[in-house]
Amino acid sequence: MRVVRLSLRNFRSYESADVELGAGLTVVTGRNGAGKTNLLDALYFGCTGRSARTTNDRELVRFGQKVTRVEVETEADDGPHRLSVGFEAGQPKRLTADGVRVERLLDVPGRPLVSVFLPDRLELVKGTPSLRRAHVDQVVAALWPARTTTRRGYAQALAQRNALLTRVRDGAVSPTSLAAWDRELARHGIALMADRAAAIDAVAERFGAIAADLGLDGDPRVAYRPRSKATDADGLVAELEERRTSDLERGFSGHGPHRDDLALTRDGRELRAYGSQGQQRLALLALLLAEREAIAATRDAVPVMLLDDVMSELDRERRGRLVELLRGVGQSVVTTTDLEHVPGGDGADVRRLRVEDGEVRADDLREQP
Repeated sequence: MRVVRLSLRNFRSYESADVELGAGLTVVTGRNGAGKTNLLDALYFGCTGRSARTTNDRELVRFGQKVTRVEVETEADDGPHRLSVGFEAGQPKRLTADGVRVERLLDVPGRPLVSVFLPDRLELVKGTPSLRRAHVDQVVAALWPARTTTRRGYAQALAQRNALLTRVRDGAVSPTSLAAWDRELARHGIALMADRAAAIDAVAERFGAIAADLGLDGDPRVAYRPRSKATDADGLVAELEERRTSDLERGFSGHGPHRDDLALTRDGRELRAYGSQGQQRLALLALLLAEREAIAATRDAVPVMLLDDVMSELDRERRGRLVELLRGVGQSVVTTTDLEHVPGGDGADVRRLRVEDGEVRADDLREQP
């Protein structure tokens, strides 16, 4: 599946735009502040129903307007498809797939998978463990869509156990009532840990190789860091029982997969604490590319790669290696202030777009005198 066209109305800095994407690499050029990042965000919004940059959808509506709308046209083996997202402040978001109203685009069969690199996403490396846990769960869902029920089951069991802890602490029910929910939480928890471990196993070797190719030296690695040491549900139940007193004092469950983390390291030291911003950027880029390769190897689907201003901190050799990785398979959209920063960006097989004065224009070098 590939994205053929992106149409948007009153999205951020754009009054309107209709953009055709290339089958492989699309390069978007323009000065800083021209709206290149907004274009990537619109594409992400149209494919997922949410922004890659903000949780406040009101920020997506063009200043002075009330409604924004984004449409994405795709081509797949079973024919063309159309996804649309409309938002108006104070109203439910309107999501449709081939004209049919849906609750979530993420549940639409055949929806394009999307992976996005933005400077803001460095929080995935530098931020809290909750961001990395959520990311690993997204990778699990992309690799094995049917396994999303495991994460939901665990979340529901955790909410029930936390509610019961509050009732036990208040004296409303006996502590013995926790045993059943310990067992339920452990059952889902062990399955969730196994899914996360399998996802990182699929990515780890690829991450090391790609990170080294991009210039991150010092034995770069990615590893799953589960909070629990249990290998089966009985073991996790035992761990929960050992911590029951402290859980009752706090009023919530302090142990389990909801406290897991993902470690990105170089020479055995976590990049979160000891890496420079440049090293963190390379690690994030390598992680996303490794995940893309793993998904392509597991499923008949390759995520569309959206890369914002990624070339500016790479030397020419690393830029060339990145372009090779991007052009090897699937679709990619790269923004840059200078076309020369994208080796091969002037090739006949590259779709070029230029953002100027709030408009997106095709930039066909072959038409220039």
